[in-house]
Order: sequence, then structure tokens, then C-alpha cells
Amino acid sequence: MATLDREVAVRVVLQQCLHAKLQVKPQDENSDAEWVEIQRGMVVYVCFFKGSMKDIIPKIVHSLLNVKLSESDSGKRVSITELPGDVLIVPQATLGGKSKGHYMQYHSNASKEQGIELYDLLIAQCQKELEAHPKWLESGAVLRYGTYGNRQVLKLDTNGPYTHLLEF
Repeated sequence: MATLDREVAVRVVLQQCLHAKLQVKPQDENSDAEWVEIQRGMVVYVCFFKGSMKDIIPKIVHSLLNVKLSESDSGKRVSITELPGDVLIVPQATLGGKSKGHYMQYHSNASKEQGIELYDLLIAQCQKELEAHPKWLESGAVLRYGTYGNRQVLKLDTNGPYTHLLEF
């Protein structure tokens, strides 16, 4: 977690969900919109800041997959791998915004090139770690993700506004 004596490199918002559907490609004159979808699980919004380095990705993945955010059938809080549940990762540059006057500014966000590289690493590491959990893998749970750099439409059903902010 971030401490007051250093800059935040990555901001993540976690939201438990019952169902989520994310548009990853808008409709155009030649094709319909494309969507990815998850059932019960967790939506992860992520924003990378200037100065973010590759070496932080394992720490983020470990935190995401081990935080006891989800509620089991018995009411106990469990990790997404223990549930097991689906994961949807959504790039969210607006998490890096700061208000200046009546406008939001995003000067502290990582460049698009750096953000794409880190986002791709995050997805690959999450997939690898999730697949290392037999219970998660055997359950048929899935990892889905959005398209970095595109505005995306999200439809989300939750059983309460159970949202958490993590900073690295």
C-alpha cells in the first residue's frame, strides 16, 4: 500500500460484482460492438502513473488475487481464487485525474505506451497466477479485460457498493 512518504505508482479500485459486461470495441459501420462478460467475481479498475515500473506488477497481482473481498455462500470473506470467481480488468485513466478549477487534469498518468506495456504485463501475470490455482481453474472461472486507451461502456450488477481503493 502507498505511504505518505512516496508517490503513488498505480491506483486500483476493486468492486465485487454479480455480473459485468464491458464493451471492448464500439460498433462501427462494418461490425457490431464487441463485449466481454463475467459472472460473479470482481471488477478491477487500474491506472498507471508516471514512474510506474514493471517490478510492481507481481505485488499488485498478489494483492488483487489474495485480498478477501468476495463473500462466500457461508458469508465468510474469501479471495477471488477461494470463491472462485471471475475477474474483469478495466483500464481506467480517470483514476489519475486531479481537479484544477472546473476541469480534471491527467498530467500524472503514465504515457500511453508505458501504460499499455504495464497493463499487458498485469493481465499476463494475473492469468498465470489464476491458472496456478486448481480450484479457480477447475471452476470454469474466467479472466476478461478491457482495451487500453479506448473509452468503454460498462454494465455492472452488484449486491452492494462494496468498492475498495488500493494504491501501490
